[in-house]
Amino acid sequence: MTRDDRYKLFGVYVSEPVFDALEAFLYESAGVVDYEGYFDPSDAGVPVGDPGADATDRLVSDVVAEFAALYDAADFAAARAVDADAFTLAQLAAEPRTVTRARERFQAAATIQETDSRTVHTAILAAALEGDPDLELEE
Repeated sequence: MTRDDRYKLFGVYVSEPVFDALEAFLYESAGVVDYEGYFDPSDAGVPVGDPGADATDRLVSDVVAEFAALYDAADFAAARAVDADAFTLAQLAAEPRTVTRARERFQAAATIQETDSRTVHTAILAAALEGDPDLELEE
């Protein structure tokens, strides 16, 4: 169990372009240079105030708040076309209740779309990151 002063880590599987967009987002918003090695999944949590964790918490909070609009904007067909071996695990940090809400929404979307979580993670996060005018998501 995490305390109120720690974020919970959770992993999402995304396509390489979405991973690159997450990396660019973290660099621009928090100065994170090595996103791939930034979060240690064996840690019980990441302290609030960590710049990368604060940035991903804001991103995940926005995804949860705007999930319906992101779902409508998501390109599930493009995400389904990604080779099954081409997904990359990306660690995100967020407030524990936000993590629970995000997981619930991703799972519901996977059920509705009759697809796997990595397809939903990719499609929804691509839609969220494409909405950021400072980022260019290349497909």
